[in-house]
Amino acid sequence: MSSPEPLPVGGDRWLHFVGVGGSGMSALAQFHALEAAGRGGLTTGSDRAFDNGERADIRRRLEEAGVRIVPQDGSFPGAAPGRRCDAVIVSTAVEASVSDHRVAGELGLPLLHRSELLARHVADHRTIAVSGTSGKSTVTAMVWTILDACGLAPGVLTGGPLAALSGRGLLGNAHPAGPVPDGGAPWLVIEADESDGSLVRYAPHLGVILNLGLDHKPCDEVLEMFRVFAGRSDHLVVQAARNLQEVRPGAVTFGAEGAVDGPCDFPATDIDLLPRSVAFTLAGARFAVPQPGLHTVLNAAAAVAACATAGVDPSDMVAPLATFAGVARRFQSLGSAHGVEVIDDFAHNPDKLAAALAAGRQRLGVTGDPAGGRLLAVFQPHGFGPTRFLRRALVEALATGLRRRDVLWLPEIYFAGGTVVRDISSADLAADLTAAGRDARFVAARKELPALVAAEAEPGDLVLVMGARDPSLTDLGRQILAAISAA
Repeated sequence: MSSPEPLPVGGDRWLHFVGVGGSGMSALAQFHALEAAGRGGLTTGSDRAFDNGERADIRRRLEEAGVRIVPQDGSFPGAAPGRRCDAVIVSTAVEASVSDHRVAGELGLPLLHRSELLARHVADHRTIAVSGTSGKSTVTAMVWTILDACGLAPGVLTGGPLAALSGRGLLGNAHPAGPVPDGGAPWLVIEADESDGSLVRYAPHLGVILNLGLDHKPCDEVLEMFRVFAGRSDHLVVQAARNLQEVRPGAVTFGAEGAVDGPCDFPATDIDLLPRSVAFTLAGARFAVPQPGLHTVLNAAAAVAACATAGVDPSDMVAPLATFAGVARRFQSLGSAHGVEVIDDFAHNPDKLAAALAAGRQRLGVTGDPAGGRLLAVFQPHGFGPTRFLRRALVEALATGLRRRDVLWLPEIYFAGGTVVRDISSADLAADLTAAGRDARFVAARKELPALVAAEAEPGDLVLVMGARDPSLTDLGRQILAAISAA
């Protein structure tokens, strides 16, 4: 297995991160800043959201981790007079017209994609890389939680903040690795993203493929990336699903009873789906996880299979998963008022929307139209291109997951900036869903949502706020809760 080419990314170097407020970039910036502490390294970062006075909490947490925030105006080379920046880190979302990107080119500074830097960290650690079109952040967090509880001092680089790390005052999506008992390479758990094709760069100790569904790219393209990723992994764990059977013969397989195609090494059986948790039997142990939904069973089965393949005894995983604190915006309760609970969820592709709505129905104890409270859902699509690509599948998932008495509000598509063709609107999705017999309401001015939802909510209802990329969605959920409380 080949290693990445040598790159100027050591802890004693100066790395500048463009778009440092993003989930993946903020994790890498923190990781480097923590590595650079006491080694003479420097970590700087810029983000147009920070320049606009947005995402103040993320900025503060980055600065507390040792990241020096500078304006995104091309002035970053002056952050350390007399010193030359060793590399500028960008992502697919950073356009060449961005000032920092342009200045880096003019000065001849090495430009590295986010995934190139992550590939170096993967090579320097005993890395468990978690891929798939849904569930990556949660399984990454579960694997980290198990390894940490078992004394293996793993590091983590992920997109969704781990509640266990946020509780320590950290941003929550990055943590450095510590020494391990066997004296070998330190453990690292990462989220391997398929959305920009970057997962094919990684050559991990153990690769995990959770699932294959429609998200950023056609499924056949993603499947080919999974094959490359599987071929570069020393060991592989994959869901025992029909569309993943041929990724790599001989891979360790996991699944849930009723959702397994063919032989399975780690099948979860005797499954109980409860309003706030799941329980199941796997590898001779009885597990309980304080998160709802069949997708939680599959996520936990993947984590158990991965950690068992890494050498951890399944019986040692029961306690860590029983107290698993979850990941920010993964069916996260924001509180209740007047008998109405508000849930915040990252769901944005068809499979994730279906899973979130199913978990919502379980929370309500609802199996059919006549009984129980309603789901009052808010879904904000992100990106005009992704929404255009996924339109039919999004509508199908929402129409299937919502009952006729449920209500769905659709604010306009979230747009993070850049050049894009705006030829689709959330109003189009609302029209499609209305035609399918669902109560779907387009809301042009998102600020009106808290009052609209509060006016509709009745005791026993569940509010479910869904969407990705936009960090203000959690605040929207809290505003809705406040409006219900004041009603």
